[in-house]
Amino acid sequence: MNTRRVAKAAEAIRESVSMTILLGLRDPRVKNVTVLRAEVSGDLRAAKVYVSVMGDAKTQSLTMHGLESARGFIQAKVADRLQTKNTPVLKFVLDPGVKYSAETSQTLREVMPESSTVSDDVETDDSEFDNDIDDVDDGEVDDGEVDDESVSGSAGTR
Repeated sequence: MNTRRVAKAAEAIRESVSMTILLGLRDPRVKNVTVLRAEVSGDLRAAKVYVSVMGDAKTQSLTMHGLESARGFIQAKVADRLQTKNTPVLKFVLDPGVKYSAETSQTLREVMPESSTVSDDVETDDSEFDNDIDDVDDGEVDDGEVDDESVSGSAGTR
């Protein structure tokens, strides 16, 4: 199968699932969900949708159960968007990467002292830029007019 077609289908599935979760689902279990990416098989019969859920393990488990229960509704919305012969069967996979990144960032903020920030340590030297401006040629400005003397010798020859 054409990889460009598969990539376009994966992006369409990601967008459709994301918008359906955001606007179409009324399940109170499904909240704080970010659709990260979708991987589609070559024959477009199966798709893995990678999601990130912010919250503790219980919240993640409830959200994943809510997504599995709404899978048929979400697949119907994907079918409307793709308009292919077969609708891919969706499988939701919890991707903890975003949560780990947020936790790591929080830990770094706690560990690093607030007084030493990057902007305090870096000094800018504006004198370097001032010298560049002074080097501009102060000669006459060409206003686009043509001298009659320079044109007279070449006007009649071809």
